[in-house]
Amino acid sequence: MAAELGATLDRLWRVIASRRGADPQTSYTARLFARGRAKIAQKLGEEAIEAVIEGIRGDRTKLVGESADLIYHLFVLWADTGVTPTDVAAELVRREGTSGLGEKRSRANL
Repeated sequence: MAAELGATLDRLWRVIASRRGADPQTSYTARLFARGRAKIAQKLGEEAIEAVIEGIRGDRTKLVGESADLIYHLFVLWADTGVTPTDVAAELVRREGTSGLGEKRSRANL
């Protein structure tokens, strides 16, 4: 399962990256890039709220769909800001072995 998810996310990342500078008339991703970071962030926020709502409702099918939308829009924001999946993976590796509570405490001291 992990390999399948990784391959799927890799393909999604590559498609999103390829849409930078593409025609906004033919690509939703290119249209998001053209509309700017504030619009991309707004869409990410909307998808996050929709995922939260479906999670609370317990509608598994809708949560899966909203989760896919959320990941897609997060990737677009990453691409727009120059963050890569490798950057995020490195941060996750850095946090491995640290309890969630300990990690939160360390950030509170910054």
